[in-house]
Amino acid sequence: MNNNHKTIGFIGTGVMGKSMAGHILNEGHKVLVYNRTQSRAKELVDKGAVWIETVGELAEQSDIIITMVGYPQDVKEVYLGEEGILNKAKKGTYAIDMTTSSPILARDIHSQAIERGIHTLDAPVSGGDVGAQQAKLAIMVGGLKEDFDYVKPILELMGTNIVLQGGPGSGQHTKMCNQIAIASNMIGVCEAILYAEKAGLDPNVVLQSIETGAAGSWSLSNLAPRMIKGDFEPGFYIKHFIKDMKIAIETAEEMKLYTPGLRLAKSLYEKLAEDNQENKGTQALYLLLANQVATV
Repeated sequence: MNNNHKTIGFIGTGVMGKSMAGHILNEGHKVLVYNRTQSRAKELVDKGAVWIETVGELAEQSDIIITMVGYPQDVKEVYLGEEGILNKAKKGTYAIDMTTSSPILARDIHSQAIERGIHTLDAPVSGGDVGAQQAKLAIMVGGLKEDFDYVKPILELMGTNIVLQGGPGSGQHTKMCNQIAIASNMIGVCEAILYAEKAGLDPNVVLQSIETGAAGSWSLSNLAPRMIKGDFEPGFYIKHFIKDMKIAIETAEEMKLYTPGLRLAKSLYEKLAEDNQENKGTQALYLLLANQVATV
């Protein structure tokens, strides 16, 4: 497609959304932005994005809409609310939800969108704040192939690993696989760094040996160094990870799938949330485990 003549609306300019929208803006596209907290869109507006007062107004003025909000209830409101995208966008609009949300909700949105002549895709991402900043996100897409092909040039401005997984909801199911893999892995990463420290090793040197071997993972390479530095600021919020794990557990239960590692990780992160740590990054699990004493 010729995106030079398209107006891109972006809803949700938080930790990741701000960088994602910025890449689109940097390519010379007209970008309209809306965020619940207007101050979080200021940097984009200063660079040339246009602030829009409501979701409905943004939907009316956009050819392609991208949403990156917090929770499934936010997605539902943004898409299905009285002033939401499906009630305000013109026929032929493409809407891409990049929030990690419910596969069932993604399918519901898609079916209602078809009735209104609107094209929707679910396209959650992985890569955290670093991936968003570097435009190297993994983007997992669910939807119709012709819709995917149409919007892929825009997705390529934000990510490098972009895969159509199947029909509506498939992107969200794939993101659940991603979060399930991360959940248990994060426990292992934290335990490994704590073990290195307790053994009197330099954890940075330990990382040099283990991150390229069988233990290697994105979390080990990107989040373990933050743990070692004592940097627990969010690349991805604990509160959002808990939300993702809840969705994954609920979906797994529907499929009669046993997920003990996922359940353990969720219980540990919920302890952090109870201690008012929900706005820290997921690497803050290190703090919880560091304060525990092993009993025999």
